[in-house]
Amino acid sequence: MQPKEIDWGLLKDTINKHRGETWALIPLLQDIQEIFGYIPPDSIEPISEALNLFPSQVQGVISFYAGLSLKPKGKYVVRVCRGTACHVKGGRSILRIMRKELGLNEGETTADYKFTLETVACLGACFLAPTMMVNRTYFGKLTPPKVISILNQYGKEKGKE
Repeated sequence: MQPKEIDWGLLKDTINKHRGETWALIPLLQDIQEIFGYIPPDSIEPISEALNLFPSQVQGVISFYAGLSLKPKGKYVVRVCRGTACHVKGGRSILRIMRKELGLNEGETTADYKFTLETVACLGACFLAPTMMVNRTYFGKLTPPKVISILNQYGKEKGKE
C-alpha cells in the first residue's frame, strides 16, 4: 500500500469548506488526514492563508497532536504503550519484539507502507497491561508469542499480503 497521491483539487475544496473559520483548524487537519492518510507539508501554506493564521501556528498544532502527521503512515499503525503499568508488566519486551518483527524503530514505516510503529505515553487500558493498539483495536495482557500472533493476523507472515 503506497501513500495516496495528492489530489490538489480535492485538497483545495476541503480547505475552502473552512475558509475564514480560524476555529476550524483542527477539524480541517483531521479531514485532510482522513482523506490522504497524512497532512501533506505543502498544504500548510494554503491552510494558513484560508484560515488567516501563520504557517507556524498550523505547524505547531500538527506537531502538538500525536494523531496528526506530516508523513504518510502504514495501513496498520501499531501503537505500543509506554505507560507505568505497561512498563512494570513487561512493556519493554513488547516494544523490543515489535522492533524485531517489523524491522522498525519508533516513528518509522515499512517500505511497503503496511506497518507504522509508534509508542504512546498511555493507552488508558492499564488493567490490560502491557497493551498495544493496531489502528483502533486494543490488545492486552501481551506476551512476545501473542504479539507475533497479532502481527500475523495483520499479514506480517512472510509472503502474506
